[in-house]
Amino acid sequence: MLIKGYDYGPLLAGEPLMPRPGFWSNYLMPMCGDGTGAEPPTPEWFGDDGADSDAMSEVLFDPAHWPVFRVLAEDGSGVVVVHRNLPGEYGIDYLLTHPGRSCAQQTASWEGSLSGSGLTWLELIRIADSPADEGVEDPAARLLLVLPLLDDLDVPESAPARLGAALVETGAPQHSARNTAERLLAHLTAKSLHDPTWASPLSGSQGPPRG
Repeated sequence: MLIKGYDYGPLLAGEPLMPRPGFWSNYLMPMCGDGTGAEPPTPEWFGDDGADSDAMSEVLFDPAHWPVFRVLAEDGSGVVVVHRNLPGEYGIDYLLTHPGRSCAQQTASWEGSLSGSGLTWLELIRIADSPADEGVEDPAARLLLVLPLLDDLDVPESAPARLGAALVETGAPQHSARNTAERLLAHLTAKSLHDPTWASPLSGSQGPPRG
């Protein structure tokens, strides 16, 4: 698999991994910590068990294969998520694509926290709800894949319900999905640096540098 503008690693399409048990717990559990000493997240929050999660981690974090997940609109714009599996330097890179650009543009990385330029909640919703004819097509899965890019102190009151519904659609238990959604949003917005006067990276701006 080739991504023009991202010349690293042995890339392969990751979408076939998403329905497998253990995928969402691996992807989202690190984003559930709130630093308050509350109950630590477990794979069961995402409908997985520990064995599923461990088995999937061996696939997702394999240095010989870097899974790629495409969250694209019909015109080719959107976000490409790359598991960067360098030995001893694991992370997730987020690339923006735009029909007016010849190459994908890296906008952010996740290595325990977001570095780079994130997006507002409304921008994430627009990406998730955009019609797609390739890559990840399900709106719930699309939202969860781009969720780590959230950089917004002012998420709407409807955000936990929308996020909880997406979790349920991808296998999370209905009785705990709302709490999981709130934990995710609390962690992701705790250190948000977004300012409404900044230009969105979707417009081609990289925004101000993060400290």
